[in-house]
Amino acid sequence: MNKNKIAEWILRIGIAGEFLGHGIFALGTKASWLPYFATLGIAENTARILLPLIGIMDITVGISILLFPLRIIVAWAALWGFWTALLRPLAGEPIWDFIERWANWAAPLALLILQGFPRKVKAWIKR
Repeated sequence: MNKNKIAEWILRIGIAGEFLGHGIFALGTKASWLPYFATLGIAENTARILLPLIGIMDITVGISILLFPLRIIVAWAALWGFWTALLRPLAGEPIWDFIERWANWAAPLALLILQGFPRKVKAWIKR
């Protein structure tokens, strides 16, 4: 196996672990995440409904990237990872909480670059 394939597998395993872990926390409606919804003006009762749905989405993304990493899903993981990391300082946490989570979006972005950044729409739904 060449170095690029090894790097791709390491990234896929790492991203899958991140999304599976976050998904499980979201399914359990992790209370410490509720303030992030409040920052966006989303009421706590609505956030408690959304968190398990987000958990299902995160678990799906994690499994998908591990088994069949479509570029569109890898790109989503990068955007979602960036957004959720950025929510922390927006919610009043130190900027270091955002910086600490750079790998949440940088790993999917690195995987997307290894896969080849798509130039055509059809390429987004290919490995």
